[in-house]
Amino acid sequence: MDAPTELGDFLRSRRARLQPEDAGLPAYGGRRRVPGLRREELAQLAGMSLTYYTRLEQGQSTNASEAVLDALARALQLSEDEHAHLRNLAHPARRPRRTAPRAEYARPGMQQLISAVEGVPALVVDRRSDVLAWNPLAHALLAGHLALDSPDRPSERPNLPQMLFLDPHTRELFTDWDEEARRTVASLRLVAGRFPDDRRLASLIGELSMKSSEFAALWSRHPVHNCLSGVKQFHHPIVGSMELSFEVMHVPDESGHRALMYSAEPGSPSEAALGLLAAEISNRRLSENTSSYDSERHTGLSL
Repeated sequence: MDAPTELGDFLRSRRARLQPEDAGLPAYGGRRRVPGLRREELAQLAGMSLTYYTRLEQGQSTNASEAVLDALARALQLSEDEHAHLRNLAHPARRPRRTAPRAEYARPGMQQLISAVEGVPALVVDRRSDVLAWNPLAHALLAGHLALDSPDRPSERPNLPQMLFLDPHTRELFTDWDEEARRTVASLRLVAGRFPDDRRLASLIGELSMKSSEFAALWSRHPVHNCLSGVKQFHHPIVGSMELSFEVMHVPDESGHRALMYSAEPGSPSEAALGLLAAEISNRRLSENTSSYDSERHTGLSL
């Protein structure tokens, strides 16, 4: 990703969403040639020259100070996540490029954690939202039509944004697909700002932009949000409607890995539905084990 271009696009998108009256400036009436604030209005609000701001927006200045970025964040009324994204775009952390990126795996401790929790769908994803590991309940909740062991094979790993925008099964899973799509793109934007040199991430964004007009439209709006918790509405093909809370826990290193866990309100119909899904998994495993045992026993008797 081209950081100067991304910075300019982000500044223009945030300038366009503010009207003069929103920033305490006189509107003067009449039609405006551009939506939102003009460059000179934003420069005035941020206390900088129009020439300097123009160079910054056009990607011709790459050494903006923290004071300048803070002033722009205040003038543009950025959220905390948007402010962090602005800093990442203005001062991208350059990392050495690898000619052949290595496959990533969940830490053993994280794999053990999600395997240990019962009745809770849990999974581990990397910065690109590739699924590195999931427990059987998370698999049954999110992607029962895929192989349970697919995260073990890097070339076949499910990717959550890909599934959301390109997989019809996943589209049908979310009751409010539009909200889930906005949340996904906003989170992906934030990650892209943190890891501008990640070629596989850039490739994912390019693929989604080419194959999904909905993704491309959302991406062009530059939404930015660090989605750490919330509520999602599901319509599961086996157990029906569920309302599940989710929590995201980031691994405290530079990998960008995070654990995602879902839960239902105690005593709610959603908790009962989640219990039914867990029971379905147990029954299926029992049936498979029984069939395997009968097959081995039959083979032994034949010998």
